[in-house]
Amino acid sequence: MNVIVIDVGGTHVKILATGQTEPRRLPSGPTMTPAAMVAGVKELAGDWKYEAVSVGYPGVVIRGEIKAEPFNLAPGWVGFDFQSAFGRPVKIINDAAMQALGSYQGGLLLFLGLGTGLGSALIADGVIVPMELAHMAYKKATYEDYLGIRGLERLGKKKWQRHVAFVVARLIAVLHPEDVVLGGGNVRKLKEIPPGCRLGDNAHAFIGGFRLWEK
Repeated sequence: MNVIVIDVGGTHVKILATGQTEPRRLPSGPTMTPAAMVAGVKELAGDWKYEAVSVGYPGVVIRGEIKAEPFNLAPGWVGFDFQSAFGRPVKIINDAAMQALGSYQGGLLLFLGLGTGLGSALIADGVIVPMELAHMAYKKATYEDYLGIRGLERLGKKKWQRHVAFVVARLIAVLHPEDVVLGGGNVRKLKEIPPGCRLGDNAHAFIGGFRLWEK
């Protein structure tokens, strides 16, 4: 089956289809509606052939359905009929969970995505458990306000990295994961990788999207 994987982010939408080697992308942001995303993807992938669609969505997804509007995009995503819009079967998963699935090697995995916001997911013996750690209270705001792009810009790299290391250490102490992957667009800005972690890659999101359709 030829699958197109769509990784919806707060600043860009990235796509890759079966048999292709170079991802393509279009800008997103606070004016990006689901209809605009679909139209942009169709135009961008006009010369690609695909029979199914995987969507990594930056928000709450329960049993394949979007349950909350995104924080960094325009509203209208809850209840949107992606299958009709694409004219193909569609599977939707939280974007961090999709990248976690692409990074998964077995056991208990904790994934944290350091991007526009803060993505988080667990995979326990093959079972994906999406989380929304981003909006939990931390210091004077939330985890996302310190570990996401707003925190990086406000605090600077040095202080931002200290918060990343502190939060990662606390989560490891609570969850006891066998593997910790740090992904997202800002992970390369870490000067030091926190103990017990390995770096992910945004390309793993595409692997996760392809894996969604594997038996």
